Amino acid sequence: MTQVSALYRGEVMHRRLRPKAHRLNYRVFWLLLDLAEIDGLDKRLRLFSRNRFNLLSFHDRDHGDGSGAPLRPQIEAWLSRVGVCIGEGPIRLLTMPRVLGYVFNPISLYYCHHADGRLAAMIYEVTSTFGVRHAYVIPVPVEDQAAGLIRQGAAKALYVSPFMGMEMDYEFQGHAPGKRLDLTINGRDAEGLLIAAAMKADRRPFEDRDLMSAAVGLPLMTLKVVAAIHWEALKLWIKGVRLTPQPAPAPAPEPVTLQLGPRESRLGR
Repeated sequence: MTQVSALYRGEVMHRRLRPKAHRLNYRVFWLLLDLAEIDGLDKRLRLFSRNRFNLLSFHDRDHGDGSGAPLRPQIEAWLSRVGVCIGEGPIRLLTMPRVLGYVFNPISLYYCHHADGRLAAMIYEVTSTFGVRHAYVIPVPVEDQAAGLIRQGAAKALYVSPFMGMEMDYEFQGHAPGKRLDLTINGRDAEGLLIAAAMKADRRPFEDRDLMSAAVGLPLMTLKVVAAIHWEALKLWIKGVRLTPQPAPAPAPEPVTLQLGPRESRLGR
C-alpha cells in the first residue's frame, strides 16, 4: 500500500489590514500524518517517533482532548455529532511535529475522508498561547467532496490574540493536500476583512533524509514559532494597535464548535 503521510515545506503568511497595516511571512514545515500510518513510521524511521523523544516526534496528547488517548475515536465522535460517518475512511492530520521535544501548533488540520477518498469533513484545531485548545468541526458539502475543495466558515469561538476581538467570522478556502498544500483563512468583523492568512507548501517524501533536511534548514522551528508570535505582537503594540480584553470563560466551555450545515454570518453580511 502506498504511503500517504508526507512532509510539506513552505511558508505561512499573515496580513492585517486595520487599524494599522501589518504583514509577516515565515518559512515552516508540517507533517501530514495518516493516523493509520503513524506507528509504522515510528518503526521504520530513525528520526521520527510516536509518544517518545526524537529529533521529530508526534505525541497524541498534543491534540484532541489532551488526554493522550488515541485520536481516531475522538475524531469519529466529533464527526458523529455533526452527522458525518466515514466508516473506515482515512483521517489525515497536518501539524507541526515536536522538534527536540518542543511544539506549539497555532493550528492543526484534520482532513477526514470517506473510504472512497472523498473529503467528508474538516477539523480546524486551534491552540492559543494561553494554552487553550478549540476545534471547529465542519462537514464538506457533497458538491465539493470529490474535488477535495474546502469552502467553509465558522464563528470565532476561541480568544487567540489580545489584538483581536471575539466578534469575528472565519472563512476557510483551499484543497485537500496533494503535490501542493494550500489554505487561506480570512477573518472578518463588523467592518469587513480584518486579517488574511495563508499556508502554502510543497510535498516532500517522509524519509529520514528529508526530515533531517527540514530540521536543519529550519532549526528549532517550533520554538521560533512561539518567539515570532510574541515578536509580532510587540510590533503591533508599538504601532499602537489597541488590546482587547480576554472574555470571562463560560462555566463549562465546549471545546469544539460543531457546524451542522451551511451557516449564515452572524455579522450580517
